[in-house]
Amino acid sequence: MSGKRVLALYAAVLLGFAVVLCRLYFLAENHTYAARAEAQSTVRLSLPARRGSFYDHSGLLLTGLETRYLALCFPGENNYTRLYAFTDSAGQALLYRNRNRSAPFLLEVDRDLSGRGIRCFATARRCAEVPLCQHLIGYLDAEGRGTAGLEKALDSQLAGTKEHDTLVCAVTAQGQLRAGETPQLTRQDSSAVGVQLTISRPVQRAAEAVAADTMTSGCILVLDTATAAVRASVSVPGYDPDDLAASLDAPDSPFLNRALESYAVGSVFKPVLAAAALEQGILPEYECTGAMVVDGQIFRCAGGVPHGTVDMTAALEKSCNGYFIRLGQQLGAETLLQMSRQLGFGQEVPVAGALHADAGKLPSAGELAQSGQLANFSFGQGGLLASPVQIAAMMNTIASGGVYRTPFFVCGSVDETDGTPLETLAHPQSRRVMSAENAALLRKMLQQVVEEGTAQDAAWLEEGAGGKTGTAQTGQFTPDGTERKNLWFAGFYPAQQPRYTIVVLQDGQVSTEHSSAAIFARLCAMLDLLA
Repeated sequence: MSGKRVLALYAAVLLGFAVVLCRLYFLAENHTYAARAEAQSTVRLSLPARRGSFYDHSGLLLTGLETRYLALCFPGENNYTRLYAFTDSAGQALLYRNRNRSAPFLLEVDRDLSGRGIRCFATARRCAEVPLCQHLIGYLDAEGRGTAGLEKALDSQLAGTKEHDTLVCAVTAQGQLRAGETPQLTRQDSSAVGVQLTISRPVQRAAEAVAADTMTSGCILVLDTATAAVRASVSVPGYDPDDLAASLDAPDSPFLNRALESYAVGSVFKPVLAAAALEQGILPEYECTGAMVVDGQIFRCAGGVPHGTVDMTAALEKSCNGYFIRLGQQLGAETLLQMSRQLGFGQEVPVAGALHADAGKLPSAGELAQSGQLANFSFGQGGLLASPVQIAAMMNTIASGGVYRTPFFVCGSVDETDGTPLETLAHPQSRRVMSAENAALLRKMLQQVVEEGTAQDAAWLEEGAGGKTGTAQTGQFTPDGTERKNLWFAGFYPAQQPRYTIVVLQDGQVSTEHSSAAIFARLCAMLDLLA
């Protein structure tokens, strides 16, 4: 090779080397590349977004009662064997998938493992192991958004901006925490607020315990008689909030909040006619033969048993259909409809946001112009539908001295840092429907229903009680032709100066182990223990 070629080659090598040096210098001085390099060695993990909690009327938690922990896991720490026993099946599956992962991750565990050298961060489990007030509160989807119940209706207040707290870890190329570094937790203000309900946690627990032990399908509502604030709202059957899919195809509609749905009501509606008659000063007697004929249609009392001569007290006590059919004829459709509307029938009861108790169905004056329709309506059958909330409001009007108060479930939003009320979310209305004297007289009649009549399963209560039973035809039948019925009891307790108004519904039943009046009495006995 000639000398000139050697020099040219040498010059080319030097030039290339100079170019590489210049490039390296440029990269070293470029802060964008430096930032990218830093980012490649930093891992950011998002903790669950903080969501406002639900509280009962005295400030006790209804959600987030149980604390869970998020364990920070780094590669090479034998996470699978160290943590397997402290997490659930989903966590165990996550451990298996991440056993060879070269980056840190978070794992939900059931206890604080800091004492074992594992960094843990406390978080609240939304639903307790035994769910509390689950149908009213509702549930979240996989993204943490409210999907049902109050979780959906109040999602914007509970979720706020949905900002996540962030955990920053400086790691090596293998995903290990760099020497001398500590994970940095950055808190974000999500502006999420808590929501205070009218529910009483002890009363709710008591009602849920009674329902679980005595009912297969139905609901229980407990109102504070003085205010109509809902202290307990229970619907059965329930569902597993951690495995919603398992209940999707269940035949007994476990997602249905029965307290807010409408049903055929039957004789539990008869106090509406009694209230209208007392306000009109109409207190007739009636000779019951066990059945009466209206325009060729036969209407029978239960079992066709004649009750003989009955006044209003005896008619309520024995639940005489004939008496109330005749009373409905005397009062007329317009008077009955007016009293029904005054007591809240045919109207939605707001809960929060778009969530409400169903309006049910109140027949029109035109429908009740037909004598058969008026007869059916007079003892709570025909086209009449009502929700347990509406029945509770009606009975509460009688128990509280004749003043109708809209039942309400929500007090308002609260600042969770100090409990300061932020916004009132319920605006219940009240109106006088009947005189205090007539309400007191009707309460005495309903007390007689418990002491001597169709609700004697509740007669053993020491402080007495009042109320009305109802057995409503549904038009639904089992494969063998047996009609399913709705079994009601709406009452107040104690008999003198009532503190609670309680509705028990067992829907779509063929036979039951416990009557609705017996369930009412068992709950009242438990409420006495809480006093």
